Amino acid sequence: MATLKVLRMGHPILREKAKLIAPEELQSTEFQKLIEDMFETMATYEGIGLAAPQIGVSKQLAIVGIPEDNPRYPDAPETKQYIIINPKIKILDTKLQGFWEGCLSIPGLRGFVERPRKLQIDYTTLEGTIERIVVEGFVATVFQHELDHLEGKLYIDRIKDTRKLAFNEEYDNFLCPDRDKDKNDKEIE
Repeated sequence: MATLKVLRMGHPILREKAKLIAPEELQSTEFQKLIEDMFETMATYEGIGLAAPQIGVSKQLAIVGIPEDNPRYPDAPETKQYIIINPKIKILDTKLQGFWEGCLSIPGLRGFVERPRKLQIDYTTLEGTIERIVVEGFVATVFQHELDHLEGKLYIDRIKDTRKLAFNEEYDNFLCPDRDKDKNDKEIE
């Protein structure tokens, strides 16, 4: 396994709609290595999600997994590790929820983004079958953030009030909702 370089905002691949993955690719050695390397990269950066375009691969592939002991997200519910291929999203609840999001492709910044709070995702598994999951709350936001990358979108495209975009240090010092507490804020990267 290898830790891969994460592309930063400005790289054109981050603004492309990623290509669908053909069924014959799923069991290839190259595809299996790509997934292993993505999980290694996500772990190295202590992330909870990573999309293939972020590491320079314009394919409809994202991984998401919130571990129980992730110190960056102590209040986030633990999830299994998902490998999401060729996803289709259906919004189940249009009521919006907001979280301060960050992104490995936009290092050092954080912005407040409102997104639908519940959705359904149909996706292809590594075995080539179609699965469906329903996610809500914080987990729904994590999935939407990662799957946006497959459409060439970044979280900053969804910020309604640019006054709620800040460098991490200023966020910690002035904007963090729990800055006077034990820092149990909801952040996504």
